[in-house]
Amino acid sequence: MERIKTDVCVIGAGSGGLSVAAGAVQMGAKVVLLEGHKMGGDCLNYGCVPSKALIAAGKQAHAMRTGEKYGVTPVMPQVSYAAAKDHVQNVIETIAPVDSQERFEGLGVHVIREFGRFISPSEVQAGDTVIEARRFVIATGSSPLVPPIPGLADVPYFTNETIFDLRDKPEHLLIIGGGPIGMEMAQAHVRLGATVTVIEGMKAMGKDDPELAEIVLERLRGEGIEIAEDALASQITEKDGQITVETEDGRSFTGSHILMAVGRKANIESLDLDRAGIAHDRTVTVGPNLRTTNKRVYAVGDVAGQLQFTHVAGYHAGVVIRSILFGLPAKARQDHIPWATYTDPELAQVGLTEAQARKEHGINLEVVRFEYHENDRAIAEGKTTGFIKVMVVKGRPVGASIVGAQAGELIGLWALVIANKLKMSAVANMVAPYPTLGEINKRAAGAYFSPRLFDNPTVKRVVGLVQRYLP
Repeated sequence: MERIKTDVCVIGAGSGGLSVAAGAVQMGAKVVLLEGHKMGGDCLNYGCVPSKALIAAGKQAHAMRTGEKYGVTPVMPQVSYAAAKDHVQNVIETIAPVDSQERFEGLGVHVIREFGRFISPSEVQAGDTVIEARRFVIATGSSPLVPPIPGLADVPYFTNETIFDLRDKPEHLLIIGGGPIGMEMAQAHVRLGATVTVIEGMKAMGKDDPELAEIVLERLRGEGIEIAEDALASQITEKDGQITVETEDGRSFTGSHILMAVGRKANIESLDLDRAGIAHDRTVTVGPNLRTTNKRVYAVGDVAGQLQFTHVAGYHAGVVIRSILFGLPAKARQDHIPWATYTDPELAQVGLTEAQARKEHGINLEVVRFEYHENDRAIAEGKTTGFIKVMVVKGRPVGASIVGAQAGELIGLWALVIANKLKMSAVANMVAPYPTLGEINKRAAGAYFSPRLFDNPTVKRVVGLVQRYLP
């Protein structure tokens, strides 16, 4: 058994783990990185990257069908589902070198391609190697949650980890789960020529602001996606190559393929956390500084039990690096974390939703809005569906919600504003190039100040006096 002593041992080579390893080694720490599966983790291989690549293929097909309003004769595209999957794989392979073992070894990281498990509070075993480290960072990510629906184990089903290996276009794709993953895959597949039914046990996109979610759902239904809500699956069967999902209220849905998209579970089962004195439930128990009940061990990303996004894992990495390398106090925030669902139109959020802000701030809350159909660039491109609303308390935004074209890009400004506790005046003072969708953000800030300036009797009196005496 080989033994290694190191400063930092990172368990998991996904977004969070790679960020910790790269940052720590380049600032002088000795780093060991453990990964028993694929470098890059879920995001590169099964999540964000391949899903957005498939969405891009679907957008191209959709554009060919919908060009008439621009003076372009619509045509029915000849979609090769297998070629679309080749595009997905090419995208993964293009990005993969950034996350590769070779790159990290070039940085000076000792990479061990084995799964790690704790054997004591200060040791982890990976294959035939025992690593003793001053600090450990658990960054093992999450996996698809597959609920124990009766009959599911007896039928062939897909998750986000296997759907991108499918080469033959599904004739009729059933998707169980109406959250971001389910909705993104639904729209991508219907645009590539499949029939799609989404089966959601509660409300589709139920974690988002319902006003924004309804805009997205209306578009998806308009493109031919059947969305069944309050349809809790109770039984799944297969007959003659067809899969049927029965729900508790007596409905049934039959298709050729089924995708499970009901959520995620943290990858902690094989870590032997108890042997290291690390408290856990469904995720690792951490404090605001992301430190576990074992003072040597931190957790980042999905296993830390907070928002499950790739960019959160990267943010967590910066927080723990501050602590483990410099011994400085650092705490993770969540109020400034943005997220987006990459449907068409996109939906994005940062900070509090309107409902959350009303509950927390009551009568002190102001909500300002601006519609896409009043933006000249949106009009020029025929993308006028959507709006922005910003939740403001005493001049400072506490949340922003956007539904519409490029919402995921537009939300970044509000993440910056909330992260730095800026006021609405900071956005109003910005000069946005014309014509851009980015003007939507500035016009939202303008909507906050307009009544204060244009509907203010005091302002009118002051202007009148100044004009009377100004030479």
